[in-house]
Amino acid sequence: MRIRRPATPAAVVAGLALLTGCSNAVGAEVAPHATDPVCASVVLAMPDSLGDGLPKRDTTAQATTAWGDPEHPIVLRCGVEPLGPTTEHCQTVETPGGPSIDWVVVENDDKSWTLTTYGRTPAVELHVPASVASADGSSYVDLLGPAVALTRQTRSCL
Repeated sequence: MRIRRPATPAAVVAGLALLTGCSNAVGAEVAPHATDPVCASVVLAMPDSLGDGLPKRDTTAQATTAWGDPEHPIVLRCGVEPLGPTTEHCQTVETPGGPSIDWVVVENDDKSWTLTTYGRTPAVELHVPASVASADGSSYVDLLGPAVALTRQTRSCL
């Protein structure tokens, strides 16, 4: 007969460390339409990096991905509510050798940016923290074009 002893506190802490690992998974909120099958394709097609210092990161929610510093990441969510007609700034971003994608660009009160695809289903949202927006602008948005082009275009910026 084998007697099992309760785990020591050190063993419990070691086990939790193995479960959580040294993961720098970025906390992200799932979008309302994240279960749209196209979102899986979009997220899987995203680039591994958006440039120097902006490597791809794991996230905690379906149909999301992130890049950069885990404390201040760029976060992309697929399956957000599609935008209707708007007076916000709509910018067409040309992808070198590829599709053009329309984004509605909004500067938030905290100087972060939110870019949401316009005229695409499912809609994709990109949140750029203020620290990245001020340092890198939006020079990497064209890298998202091939993946975002997997969504269906229904309208375009005027």
